[in-house]
Amino acid sequence: MDRLTEMEAFATVVDQGGFTDAAKKMGISKSAVSKHVSALEARLGARLLNRTTRRVSPTEIGLAYYDRARRVLNDAGEADALVTSMQTAPSGLLRISVATDFGVNLLSPVLGEFLQEFPEITVNMVLNNRYVELISEGFDMAIRVGELEDSSLRARKLTETSRRMIASPDYFAKFGRPERIDDLNDHKLLHYSNQSAGNVWKLTAPSGERRQVRSAGWLTVNDGQSLLHAATAGLGIAYLPSFLYADAMREGLVEEAMPDLPMETLGIYAIYPPGRFTQPKVRAFIDFLAKTFAEKGPDNW
Repeated sequence: MDRLTEMEAFATVVDQGGFTDAAKKMGISKSAVSKHVSALEARLGARLLNRTTRRVSPTEIGLAYYDRARRVLNDAGEADALVTSMQTAPSGLLRISVATDFGVNLLSPVLGEFLQEFPEITVNMVLNNRYVELISEGFDMAIRVGELEDSSLRARKLTETSRRMIASPDYFAKFGRPERIDDLNDHKLLHYSNQSAGNVWKLTAPSGERRQVRSAGWLTVNDGQSLLHAATAGLGIAYLPSFLYADAMREGLVEEAMPDLPMETLGIYAIYPPGRFTQPKVRAFIDFLAKTFAEKGPDNW
């Protein structure tokens, strides 16, 4: 008998809790399921199931074998799905979690191009400023900016953006411009409340020394666009990625607070569930973003 069929019959009996339900699940007769499992036990020389008139349960050996068998069956299923997907166009609903600032400023403008290139894919983009649980909350992938938290999820770096301290010319005219990192303690700072480190700015001094600026701040919000508006209004100094302040800087609405400091960079990553097989719709979107970002260049992000 086919070894994979034997494994499938045994694993399905364990999953369904009996031969009758396993037979319905597999679409074959109960006697056929029993023959497959008996053949497997005979080949292995071990009893894998405890059978009583009321229930069927795996033996200790059977439970250990089940774990490995289920992995093999999952791998086989992924292999079949891979072949199928490579012969068909990516399709289906793609549910994405994206930080609000990034989604509004960078992702939304290029979504139309992606949908035109892959008309069989529909997109549900959820904008929020928290780290969602991809699998439990039903997301196919997420786009995250900055340092990644430790997790079992897979990540692919798409590009990076720079981050600078900025404020309006009016603010500098009124309060002066900080010359050293320590001078920031005497300034009005505008903070982003969703940072994992709290109201802490991690900066690099001209000497290369890593420094931290801790301040309660004059204003704390969970939206980068609001911080930019506060900075252009002269309320204080904000520490923002370039895709937020670039236009305002070109228009002269904001200036860099400490241009002599080394430029800080933030990675932009695609995050998706673990596994050897990546869904075609996910792979298509990640490849599209990587290509789009590479063509524009990091200076535009």
